[in-house]
Amino acid sequence: MREIVFDTETTGLDPAVERVIEIGGVELWNHIPTGREFHVYIRPEGRKVDPAAFDVHGISDEFLADKPVFAEVLDDFLGFFAEGRLIAHNANFDMRFLNAELERLGREPIGPERVVDTLAMARRKFPMAPATLDALCSRFSIDTSRRDKHGALLDSQLLADVYIELIGGRQAALGLVFGADAAAGAERGGPAGAGSLARRPAPLPPRLTADEAARHLAFVESLGEEAVWWRYLPRPVKAEAEAAG
Repeated sequence: MREIVFDTETTGLDPAVERVIEIGGVELWNHIPTGREFHVYIRPEGRKVDPAAFDVHGISDEFLADKPVFAEVLDDFLGFFAEGRLIAHNANFDMRFLNAELERLGREPIGPERVVDTLAMARRKFPMAPATLDALCSRFSIDTSRRDKHGALLDSQLLADVYIELIGGRQAALGLVFGADAAAGAERGGPAGAGSLARRPAPLPPRLTADEAARHLAFVESLGEEAVWWRYLPRPVKAEAEAAG
């Protein structure tokens, strides 16, 4: 399963008039980072960065002056975000801004069915506890020493770690996908599934011979009906061993 953990920075708080100025995204495949990332700064056509917003992310109008406008990064953005589940913290804020940008360009909005809000997840999992990104990083002992200001890519990287913890922690995915799913994963740069491995044309013969099975059964029989072996030697296996003897 492909997921994109993402974040945005904006010129202000109202998506009707303010603009997206930074997008960062981190790709996960079966909850494991693939190393693929998306990051872009965007010039907010005709809009200045609000001083309160600048205090949060530190992105100035001067810095954005030579950056591309949203229309120029649209294809790259859609190419990276096109498929899979989208993960964001306080996702409604980010999605309102992204969909406002898409609407300005006559594109279809991204539906809410594709979006997971880690803020809502954290509030369900830890009721009454602080649920900011910083608070969750502290809870899960995630290093935030590089973060002195908000930044879309860095926050996406931190959120990816938080999201993995929220869904159960860092357990390596087995990737047991086969056929078309495995091929699709490889095409998108995700880890290859077990289905991509060559299958053995015929199973290996058992290492235990029929005579050895019969002698083991005779030994278990000598221990009586309460022997612990009967927990691991079902009666059908017992009958087969007797027949083999």
